[in-house]
Amino acid sequence: MSRALYPALLLIGDGMGDRPVMELGNRTPLEAAHTPTMDRLAREGECGLMDPIAPGIRAGSDTAHLALLGYDPYEVYTGRGPFEALGIGMEVRGGDIALRCNFSTVDENWRVIDRRAGRITQGTEQLAAVLNGVEIEGVQCFFKESVAHRGALVLRGEGLGARISDVDPHIEGERVAECRPLDPDDEASARTARVVNAFVRLSYERLKDHPINRERVAQGLLPANIVLPRGAGVAPHLEPFPARHGVRAAAVVETGLIRGIARFVGMDILDAPGTTGGLDSDLMSMGRTLVQALQTYDFVLCNVKAPDLCGHDGNPVQKVEVIERMDAMLRLMLETVGHDFYLALSADHSTPCSVRDHSGDPVPLLIWGPDLRGDEVQVFHERACMRGGLGRLRGRDLVPILTQLMGIQEKFGA
Repeated sequence: MSRALYPALLLIGDGMGDRPVMELGNRTPLEAAHTPTMDRLAREGECGLMDPIAPGIRAGSDTAHLALLGYDPYEVYTGRGPFEALGIGMEVRGGDIALRCNFSTVDENWRVIDRRAGRITQGTEQLAAVLNGVEIEGVQCFFKESVAHRGALVLRGEGLGARISDVDPHIEGERVAECRPLDPDDEASARTARVVNAFVRLSYERLKDHPINRERVAQGLLPANIVLPRGAGVAPHLEPFPARHGVRAAAVVETGLIRGIARFVGMDILDAPGTTGGLDSDLMSMGRTLVQALQTYDFVLCNVKAPDLCGHDGNPVQKVEVIERMDAMLRLMLETVGHDFYLALSADHSTPCSVRDHSGDPVPLLIWGPDLRGDEVQVFHERACMRGGLGRLRGRDLVPILTQLMGIQEKFGA
């Protein structure tokens, strides 16, 4: 495997794209943020807009990252659960059904008060321990905590199917839903649905009076008194990214989901001390880790989670602050590495503060590095990038653009 002429970094501000916000003077958070480094890169590089999957499609972080790495999510995506489980170090075998989960808060009628249990950050390991390894209808249930309120559930047994509905209603104020097979005649999925429903009931019974939750209530915090699974799937078969492109590849990411995708496509995982996947994440530590990675690897994937959290919380001011911290991280990298790498800076989807969820709006994109043609864009944000020389691309276009710049792409034809 030969070394690329220059390495490439794909830096994703998770959910960084947005819409104009009245509170910010009818500007997007990217427009309102003070981002001298991103603006410099926009002036020196090439910009455009990108639809992570296709125009108007509300991409999930999982399907979007598959597309950004060059895979067709419509062909390979089978559900989010396997990536979440792999990303936090769980074993996922052939035939296992994996689901992503939230520790959540419900009332005595199982009406959801908070899907994220007050964004719990401590005690989840103890909560997970009372659920891990239980057996239901002859099915082994392996459960593990992830970052903050997140977790993953792996079901192992005979005759299981993944085509089931979520128990998570996805909004507060609604009752926990019953898991059902998407096809009433699918006996394997019907069995899985029964197991999931039983696991949810068991989670409530074991967590509602757990010492961690009694302490949280005493402190005026919401208890993590139930586990809500969703996104069931089986592990897909994907050609490893390093073999596909002939590169050494690594990922510096914060969440179990993106870590799982990176592991699944054969990337090495590099940990940046102090990165949490939350608003308190140490982005300067992430920048230093990326500097080291670019000295060893040809292709590096990085995902910064915090912008997405701000979008889901509807907090544009905090989103501005997070974007400015990303800008400082980039400045640190440029001061250390210099010009000898390619950078693609974008988002995996838009998470507008007005929507508080993913939208189908395109995201801004800039590509920077040696020997680029450049364009007339002077600043980096959604409206400015509309005028860029890259035009409007799809996520699957990104890796081919980078690999040809890196000098590792094979010529198509004679």
